[in-house]
Amino acid sequence: MNRPKTIAELRQSGYKVLTVKDEIRKNLVEKLRRKDHLFPGIIGYDKTVIPAIVNSLLAKHDILLLGLRGQAKSRLVRMLPSLLDEYVPIIKGSELNENPFKPVTKRSIEVIQEHGDAVEIEWLHRDQRFSEKLATPDVTIADLIGDIDPIKAATQRLHYAHEGAIHFGIIPRTNRGIFAINELPDLQPRIQVGLFNIMEEKDIQIRGFNIRIPLDLLIVFTANPEDYTNRGNLITPLKDRIDSQIHTHYPRTLEEAVSITEQEAWINREERKVVIPQYFKEIVEQIAFEARKSEYVDQKSGVSARLTISAMENLVSNAERRAIMLNDPCVVPRICDLQYTLPSMTGKVELVFEGEQEGALKVGKALLGKAVRSVFQHYFPDPLQRRPKHQGEGKQKDDSEYGKIVNWFEAGNKVEISDDVPFEAYRRELERVPSLMEITKKHLKIATDNVRELASAMEFVLDALHQCSKIAKDEVDHITAYKDMVGSIFTGKGINIEEEEI
Repeated sequence: MNRPKTIAELRQSGYKVLTVKDEIRKNLVEKLRRKDHLFPGIIGYDKTVIPAIVNSLLAKHDILLLGLRGQAKSRLVRMLPSLLDEYVPIIKGSELNENPFKPVTKRSIEVIQEHGDAVEIEWLHRDQRFSEKLATPDVTIADLIGDIDPIKAATQRLHYAHEGAIHFGIIPRTNRGIFAINELPDLQPRIQVGLFNIMEEKDIQIRGFNIRIPLDLLIVFTANPEDYTNRGNLITPLKDRIDSQIHTHYPRTLEEAVSITEQEAWINREERKVVIPQYFKEIVEQIAFEARKSEYVDQKSGVSARLTISAMENLVSNAERRAIMLNDPCVVPRICDLQYTLPSMTGKVELVFEGEQEGALKVGKALLGKAVRSVFQHYFPDPLQRRPKHQGEGKQKDDSEYGKIVNWFEAGNKVEISDDVPFEAYRRELERVPSLMEITKKHLKIATDNVRELASAMEFVLDALHQCSKIAKDEVDHITAYKDMVGSIFTGKGINIEEEEI
């Protein structure tokens, strides 16, 4: 495409330069008319956050995205440039991406006065019109807005009051684009005050010189809630100058959470087929749901979606490690692999004082147990539902749907498995438990020939019965033993006390 190369050619073409907010509004209206997907890859915000962002952009507002960690705030901000025109014209060589019809710096004004419409222009791509700054305590006004450059003044023999001696900061260099500040409360209050003029008057002042450089910007901020941290606060006058404040949130359903992890986690491994049953995906997501309501977890800090993404990758990696060592062509996780997700949890969950007293590992195991129990109850009858006891009946064996399993363990039998045992040995050990396979196939609808998924699901049933205090579980040196609950009470091993307490 042959684009105009001078101001004269641009004027003859009839090109109309819009402000950034008008440009975004125009393109947004067109996308809405075409029913385009505005923010591909953003899941769970279709009825909440995205309509609020659209409304703000239609109103030509500057925006603050407010939410806890791992709620896709930065990703949303980085997708906004897609609403800009693909290319816009600027004065060639301009530091501030100036509109050819309305120059704002002394240099560009003088060049146009000297050469008129013969001044050359160049075309700036939308990707070059977005700048982002992480707010840290060491950020200065010079970084954001600019300062006098003594070296520049000396080499060009300029007086310090001359506009040519200014070294512009990142905000004016984003003129005619989108500028974002992440973690706004971490910016020192005196620096936040320095943004007042940009937010209200859309101009900058440097070192008090009597200059006015009007800027054309869409400014977007991200922040955690004010009470999230003691590191800093968002000062009220600046918050008052931000037109729209939009709250983000975590996935509200298990289905949305599973879709996010499927999209983000690195699951496919090159050499082997990876099969992850649906209930495994739900268990991993349920860990985060349990953490977000746990009294041992600091809810002000939040539980990031990155927890479940990392947990899923670790789960698959442990199953892959076993497949590599055993030369197994298929990667299928087992319930005993879930313990290897703990490193993904302990670094991403901030505990309150009581949680610190219990210990991160103990809290993590308890969250795992609660997740297994919760997902199990979506597929299977609740093992804790008791049969009414008739008058005159004494102690009886469990005759519920799980009765044969529980009674088998009460007879002194036990099952021992580990994450590195070959599949055939793993399956044979689980098949020793009477009626376990039948109950599993009945409720999870797994075909008999799907032996790997069936075996993992059988272990899922045993672990859930342990989480419901029907049988005991003992973990020693990566060997998991399921056995009788009553016998374990007397030995002090395999009791599910820590999960019940936490």
